[in-house]
Amino acid sequence: MKNILLLVHDDAGEEARFQAALDLTRALAGHLTCFDIVQLPLLVGIDPMMGMAEAVILEDAREHESANRARIEARLVVEDVPWNWIDATGDIAPLLNTETTLADIIVLNTALVGDGQPAMGNVVSEVVMRSAKPILAVPQAARAFDANGHVLIAWNGSTEVADTMRAITPLLAKAEAVTLLCFGETDGTPIQEAAEYLSRHGIKARIDQQGTASDIGQALVTLCRERQPSCCVMGAYSHARIRENLFGGVTRRMLAESPVPVILGH
Repeated sequence: MKNILLLVHDDAGEEARFQAALDLTRALAGHLTCFDIVQLPLLVGIDPMMGMAEAVILEDAREHESANRARIEARLVVEDVPWNWIDATGDIAPLLNTETTLADIIVLNTALVGDGQPAMGNVVSEVVMRSAKPILAVPQAARAFDANGHVLIAWNGSTEVADTMRAITPLLAKAEAVTLLCFGETDGTPIQEAAEYLSRHGIKARIDQQGTASDIGQALVTLCRERQPSCCVMGAYSHARIRENLFGGVTRRMLAESPVPVILGH
């Protein structure tokens, strides 16, 4: 687990992503790839008569992102991490998916706000579903990622959470504490087997079996607020996406409200 892919884009969440990516790269003695995306104007393709306006908006966006690159690179040269830079123009989620082949983990936000910005929940959803790579999604207010802190794993027995846990085992090995958390009875792989798997990697995980919750998403958000783990690990969209979209779901709730970084995968 050495290759960290960071979305670089001048928005309100960029500082949180940047700091988390630096901390993660240092903790793993890894390599940071900065993927700088100029988002296409929302006008593109709407009206052929607006081509001139589109060109002006796009050029302004490129100049803005170029200035942002200069600021970020000036900071990177004094950081103790190896890094490289890739520039691209287009829609964020599809472009990220093209660069995930050799990435071990992707750093995004739980939310992306601002006029003309895409909803980061949608970006995370598309990337996690199509890339099959774990994503570290950080709240906008975050200014660090503690790889040596307490990791909370939201265990529901699904293949999604098992695959995510297995993919980030090198990161879990650095944590001072790991808790496997479940609500009521779980389907799929029993939580005890997850603890045994981690123990074979030298990771002693505590099992925390909570009672059944009517709203698991809200219960998980509340526990994260109370315990303040360094991150919460979970599988993304364990149910069909149509069901998630209609009835909410733990994934969407955590992306919208989690007070701590979330590591999720599919």
